[in-house]
Amino acid sequence: MRHIAVLGAGITGITTAYSLKKRGYDVTVYDRNRYAAMETSFANGGQLSASNAEVWNQPSTVLKGIRWLLKPDAPLSVNPKPSWHKLSWMAEFLAAIPQYRQNTTETARMAIAARAGLAEMAAAAGMDFAFSRAGILHFYERQHDLDHARRVNPLLAAGGLTRTELTPDEVRAKAPELQGQMVGGYWTESDSTGDIHRFTTGLADWLKTQGVTFRYGAEITSARAGADGVRVTAGDEARYDGVVVAAGVGSRALARGFGDRVNIYPVKGYSITVELNDETSRAAAPHVSLLDDKAKIVSSRLGEGRLRVAGTAEFNGENRDIRMDRVKPLIAWVERHFPGVNTETCVPWAGLRPMMPNMMPRVGAGRHPRVFYNTGHGHLGWTLSAATAEAVAGTIAATERAERSVSSVGMVPA
Repeated sequence: MRHIAVLGAGITGITTAYSLKKRGYDVTVYDRNRYAAMETSFANGGQLSASNAEVWNQPSTVLKGIRWLLKPDAPLSVNPKPSWHKLSWMAEFLAAIPQYRQNTTETARMAIAARAGLAEMAAAAGMDFAFSRAGILHFYERQHDLDHARRVNPLLAAGGLTRTELTPDEVRAKAPELQGQMVGGYWTESDSTGDIHRFTTGLADWLKTQGVTFRYGAEITSARAGADGVRVTAGDEARYDGVVVAAGVGSRALARGFGDRVNIYPVKGYSITVELNDETSRAAAPHVSLLDDKAKIVSSRLGEGRLRVAGTAEFNGENRDIRMDRVKPLIAWVERHFPGVNTETCVPWAGLRPMMPNMMPRVGAGRHPRVFYNTGHGHLGWTLSAATAEAVAGTIAATERAERSVSSVGMVPA
């Protein structure tokens, strides 16, 4: 199993290609776009945030969601039009509530494990992606939200994460630009930020120089596994020894073709990139990355000239339209908390997060011994990507060793 096809050139596909190439595999990456990182990996919140590892499967999320249904500017929006996919996903989401504690801890563990891998990739490729080790600050304006954070903290600590609770004065010291009445916060010094698009495209460009083949603009019309390997059709047909499905929200349909059920739902998230074109705005914008748990909004400073603000969750099928009623709360958040920032130039974006019902990525082997998955990372794709890339590449290598072992045993004379 020496030639592997990776389906998808977002952050999980490109990091998977890296981990496979590092192990000596021939790799071909497919993507329907002309370039890498043109969909969900284009303009996310910019955070590499183990501190945001809490999964959503808990009763309080359900209650909030019901209250938010009739508010167009609420953090959560659900299209009331029913579909079997949406209903089945939500039923499985509810069924995963008993795994909330375990999955939160495991997500934190994966996020911490991914840090070394991402650093290795960045060093190998030598790219500039506006990386900052400035840490991430969670802030709270209501005691109820701070109390919830205190309950989450032991789960994150069990996964290996160290966070420090802050007083209101300490919050203001960490982010003096932040306006509002705070009751407290949490500080994660080990978290970091950067530009996911620059990271992914920089790594993809470097992988080209290392012999990885890229098939951009290649819409996959068929992908099937058989006894002799995997055949991928995107205009022409090519045969591979194995395949990794890392196609974001497109993974569900590809998995179905391989006989697997990967119940990913596209959960739309929005971001704005605020261009800090004047000195007053640059001084008024935060340098530390922020997470407002109540509003479900994050912000990251991407160099001196850009502030990325992202959030919201929209259940509306595979719809990529940018709705201004979902963008306006992000702009209003900036104007409220950072009134000195000029919001005249805000570039909006929307992307579809590939979410599994239990909020855990689907990583590992499929039913067919030549089919593997690295997908379904939801809102933590970049944060988890290096860890899951290593996991799936390790699984492929172990499968190959097992095949060789069986083959060599079969060659021994009786």
